[in-house]
Amino acid sequence: MLPWHQYIFGLLFILAGVNHFRTPHIYERIMPPYLPSKKLLNQLSGIAEMVLGLMVLNPETQNLAAWFIIVLLVLFIPVHIYMLQEKKAALKMPKWALIIRIPLQFGLMYWAYQYAI
Repeated sequence: MLPWHQYIFGLLFILAGVNHFRTPHIYERIMPPYLPSKKLLNQLSGIAEMVLGLMVLNPETQNLAAWFIIVLLVLFIPVHIYMLQEKKAALKMPKWALIIRIPLQFGLMYWAYQYAI
């Protein structure tokens, strides 16, 4: 049996991935302009989040999933920086919330790392 917090972590990623398909325009809007094929990138990242969320709930794949989640979160950092820099990408979020999202990424990476060791 997995620890309770691992179920929360996996569910977080599954739900985040589902949200990429429920509200794709939001994710496409926050992507920096230098990224190509925003629709495809949104779909791929949504699928990746769902698959990795499921994989982290399986003891046989949790290690691999945790490392890939860390990589995915690193890849998302430019999006958070872009949201902080570009008003139209900020989604009307307050500046303090946009700033907090960046260290939050590192907190999520640390959380994922707990399942990689």
